[in-house]
Amino acid sequence: MQLSLSVDLKGQSAIVTGASQGLGHAVALALGANGAHVGCLARNAENLAATVSEIEQAGGSAEAIACDVADRQATAAAIEGFHAKHKRLDILVNNAGITRDKLLRGMSDEEWDAVITTNLTSCFICCRAAASLMRRAKYGRIINMASISGVIGNPGQTNYSASKAGMIGLSRSLSKELANRGITVNCVAPGFIASEMTAKLGDVVMDEVRKRIPANRVGDPADVAAAVLFLSSPAAGYITGQTLIVDGGMAG
Repeated sequence: MQLSLSVDLKGQSAIVTGASQGLGHAVALALGANGAHVGCLARNAENLAATVSEIEQAGGSAEAIACDVADRQATAAAIEGFHAKHKRLDILVNNAGITRDKLLRGMSDEEWDAVITTNLTSCFICCRAAASLMRRAKYGRIINMASISGVIGNPGQTNYSASKAGMIGLSRSLSKELANRGITVNCVAPGFIASEMTAKLGDVVMDEVRKRIPANRVGDPADVAAAVLFLSSPAAGYITGQTLIVDGGMAG
């Protein structure tokens, strides 16, 4: 992954949830490449090991934190343990998320609860744990991975859209609580980003998707990683409570 943006994060420590694949993987690589020590948190230990190895092979520093963000106590303990080990936590990226797409009339309680718990409740748990630590240091960057689905909605994704809209509201409120402590809280809201899932859709579907994107291309994970990287940097200290939409203009 090639990034045109570089920032100085040397000496800083970061945690990225959902770092074993997709956007979390890309964000972890970007933070590691720019000097941060990255705690890669996810359930899949094998994929986590691959992420850590890739960061280290590129000259960065990282460690795996095997944890299910749906487990409240384990997640809070993992963040506190990381801070105790490294004596600091400068950056938190809440990226872990799942989908259970279905029209509302056929959506089960379990499908609703699973998405809200993994996407939104885990964000609350991580933010609460990290904010307490960052307040003592009077510095911090919290970036929550939302989605344009949380901004404009999407049929068949009432659970997912609600979780992402909730994340945006959480971030706006929390930003007001923490701004006077040198801590910023922002969201990045990706649009249609290239992934293993989109690759399976085929050329016909992808051509239709591109017609809806003014930039006339599907986003790359590096596009999202660059946005997170900027908001993680000292240069973004006067930006808080905002949602940066990265979608090639699709949301309008």
